[in-house]
Amino acid sequence: MPVHGGKLAAKALKEAGVEAIFTLSGGHIMPIYDGCIDEGIKVVDVRHEQAAVHAADSWARCNPGKVGVAAITAGPGVTDGVTGIANAWRANSPILVFGGQGPFENLRRGSLQEMDHLGVVRPITKYCDAVYETKRIPEYIELAIRHAVSGIPGPAYLEIPMDVFMGQVEEDVTIPRIRTQPPRISPDRDEVRRAIEILQKSERPMLMAGTSVKWSQAAEEMNRFISETHIPTYVNGMGRGTVPHDSPEFLNRSRRDALKGIDCIILAGTLLDFRMRFGQTIPADAKIIQLDMDATLIGQNRQADVPLVGNLACAFELMQEEMKNQGAKLDFTAWRDELRGIEVEAEKKVESALNSDEVPIDPQRMCREVRDWLETLDRPIVIGDGGDIVATAAKILPVKGEGAWMDPGPLGTLGVGMPFAIAAKLAHPDRPVVIIYGDGSFGFNGFEYDTAVRFGLPIIGVLGNDAAWGQMMRPQGAVYGWDRLEGVLLNRTRYDKVVEALGGHGEHVTEPGDMRAALDRAVASGKPALLNVDIRQDREYKGGIYV
Repeated sequence: MPVHGGKLAAKALKEAGVEAIFTLSGGHIMPIYDGCIDEGIKVVDVRHEQAAVHAADSWARCNPGKVGVAAITAGPGVTDGVTGIANAWRANSPILVFGGQGPFENLRRGSLQEMDHLGVVRPITKYCDAVYETKRIPEYIELAIRHAVSGIPGPAYLEIPMDVFMGQVEEDVTIPRIRTQPPRISPDRDEVRRAIEILQKSERPMLMAGTSVKWSQAAEEMNRFISETHIPTYVNGMGRGTVPHDSPEFLNRSRRDALKGIDCIILAGTLLDFRMRFGQTIPADAKIIQLDMDATLIGQNRQADVPLVGNLACAFELMQEEMKNQGAKLDFTAWRDELRGIEVEAEKKVESALNSDEVPIDPQRMCREVRDWLETLDRPIVIGDGGDIVATAAKILPVKGEGAWMDPGPLGTLGVGMPFAIAAKLAHPDRPVVIIYGDGSFGFNGFEYDTAVRFGLPIIGVLGNDAAWGQMMRPQGAVYGWDRLEGVLLNRTRYDKVVEALGGHGEHVTEPGDMRAALDRAVASGKPALLNVDIRQDREYKGGIYV
């Protein structure tokens, strides 16, 4: 019996373990919906293509070893999704994006929404191609997923023209085996020996755990190494949550002090990009041991003394094995405890802000209230979507497990909040999902509350409303004058009323003592909810323009 291309695509996705796709309806891609019905793949339709791709990105982050999938229609559908693809590209998220196209038989004739999508997305994908024969759709899907998950993971884009997608073929088309986890590749043994030799001579090392720890699924092996050596450890990117928050070696308020005094740093999947000031904060004479999944990421901005290229789980396993072979006893407890003392003092300095009764509410008090409330929940997932308020929350909210915190990543894309949350709640329906919003970021995809309402997803958002694009307002005012602000001021808009109008639960919070009860009511509502919290507008400028 003949089947159309959408059914073949869905069969291939089922083979790849795909449970849901994220989409916004369009005539070019509707065959895949019909196929997904047959294969039991959930179709989640959102209100903007950017949100569909962000949700696919989140699905990949929430389901290690799997890919996220989005389907977006031609022309503006693809261009709307470009931001989501670019964010996944910088965050190394393995996703597959299907893009629509006008009928192949009318190529270059000017079909509705026809354009060169491949040329647009090629620079921000690991794989980018088009299928021009219906029976080869599964073959191309396997190829695209293989590229997406291999080496440093990232997005793949597959265009299927409308007549190819709707085309009929006999049902006996072979569906290839699709692997969503690549083989683990180990680093060079000689380089591992050199790494241990350097660590034996070190007195003040530190470890930075970053994004590739997650994509290597290396948390367990890394934590064994950390526990054995007592090396002071910090996290950034998707490394957040890979080190238990109650580990004696986990530190988060003394990194600047540590960097001033180190003689060696282990960069475990951490790039020397803007988040590490391009390596400039590492002392010139400090040794660098860099672990990453691909050689092209080693030595960016600062040359590494030891490159360990391969799966990070393998790297940490080999380092411990080599320690035993050499009889190396590494114990950095004294250095760790010195930094712990700095952490304790830093925490004392913010104590008054955490308990402030100021109105409008101190942003740190808002985050402390959220922190205390999160302690009552079972394995919450928190998503940061904003600038200032997310930077504040990241210092105050503990991340109690891998995948318990998500933010855009190094592209800094605002608007990921609800799209990330939708995928997270679908992937983990038994876990609370909470968004920390800035009032600026809510404006991008806040309308996705409609999607959460339609799919019955009781996601809770907490929005710090300071009526400004704070991170941009402060440097602009400090550099050009506070009487010359342009493009950085907002209103204290009642975003909670927007959520109410979409069918959710909304509350306006103006007093810090009212936060806890409002959070409890949000949970009790059983609906997607938003707390619109009036917070202080800070104008103190400490330098930098956040790039």
